[in-house]
Amino acid sequence: MAEMVAALREGSLTARQLTERSLARIAATQGGLNAFRIVRAEAALAEAQAADRRLERGERLPLLGVPLAVKDDMDVAGEPTAFGRAGGFPPQTVDGEAVRRLRAAGAVIVGKTQTPELGQWPFTEGPGFGETRNPWDPRYTPGGSSGGSAAAVAAGLVPAALGSDGAGSVRIPAAWTHLVGIKPQRGRISTWPAPESFHGLTVNGVLARTVADAALLLDAASGPDPGDLHRPERIAAAEAVGRPPGRLRIALSYGMPFTASPKSLDPSVRSAVDRLAGQLEALGHEVVPEDPRYGPIGLTFVPRATAGVRELADRSPDHALLDPRTRGAMRTGRLLGGRALRISRRAEGALARRVGELFDRFDVLLTPTTATPPLRIGALSGLGALATDRAMIAACPYAWTWNVLGWPGVNVPAGFAPGGLPVGAQLLGPAHAEPRLLSLAAQLEAAEGWATHWPPPPTA
Repeated sequence: MAEMVAALREGSLTARQLTERSLARIAATQGGLNAFRIVRAEAALAEAQAADRRLERGERLPLLGVPLAVKDDMDVAGEPTAFGRAGGFPPQTVDGEAVRRLRAAGAVIVGKTQTPELGQWPFTEGPGFGETRNPWDPRYTPGGSSGGSAAAVAAGLVPAALGSDGAGSVRIPAAWTHLVGIKPQRGRISTWPAPESFHGLTVNGVLARTVADAALLLDAASGPDPGDLHRPERIAAAEAVGRPPGRLRIALSYGMPFTASPKSLDPSVRSAVDRLAGQLEALGHEVVPEDPRYGPIGLTFVPRATAGVRELADRSPDHALLDPRTRGAMRTGRLLGGRALRISRRAEGALARRVGELFDRFDVLLTPTTATPPLRIGALSGLGALATDRAMIAACPYAWTWNVLGWPGVNVPAGFAPGGLPVGAQLLGPAHAEPRLLSLAAQLEAAEGWATHWPPPPTA
């Protein structure tokens, strides 16, 4: 994306050329990857032509003329927001704040990417749109819930995309498609028209092939709407990428928070994260095995998640079209949406102090992003709610705790499992730690050369 910005400014490429290429790649792969719910071909070309006129006049904006995608839980004026659901939905009248900021930075919005129903699962499949597939191997899921955005970026359909992360939904698909995925501090990227999303669990984030691109998009999308509940001070993510991180003390953890369900770490994932830890040591950092004190953090997640599902699902035009698992979550959300929800919100401060004690002694926490390599397409199809939850927790037990706390995390590629499927690792920090995490991620990227590895050419 940074190269596109430079080419647009010097005039060696036009926004229309870039947008036409993006739309052609989307068209060629939609039948196979199924990354997009909505493709805005005509509107995007009109936006690109307008961007070219602005460039010709000498106007300069961070993303002027760059084709990007956004997840289909974000409002784009003139387009419906189905958020993974089946059925018809009315077009939105205004952009959500994150999309508004991308437009203000000059981006061309080529489309809205697939997500499972209301973003609930780490796979991107559903009766409303079919299956979104992993560019590295179409027999496998790209993860979820930002699976469409991840597939689109990994396959080179767009250089970067917005997603959202309520339990790892940016970091999980980034891990499973060999991308950089940033879950920023709560409120860094606005979720407006929701003052907060899923009772503070869900934040908007970014997916890109490089740390520099991810930081550029994060800077462009960041900033509050006046109605937002969370308004962190602005950071300069792109500047952080260019700064050496200094020598850091890094805690390496394979410990999983208590969830009352079985889970174990796949040896191939552990081996990949061990190798990455060795690379960090070779770069001069101190890496020490140490687990956070998660305590009863899991008890605070379910009321917030299910109450959020209930509130969104209640606004669906046809409840009969909802997944039975969604209707089950709605029932749970009604039961837990009162006192249990209030208690879970009040507990956040104590949990932050308990987990945050780690950062009195360490600068960064390194963990696997997922416990397993990508799941097969259909692996969780047809399961009941409890069986789905147990399978999700078994595959993805590491990411969701940072959503409860609202703190930032960055997925970085950790390598490949046997068979060539990508796996990832998380760089996690305390509140407002994005600059440190991005500086460290950029240093790792320079040593690892992630962006040189591409999936096989996508097929139609």
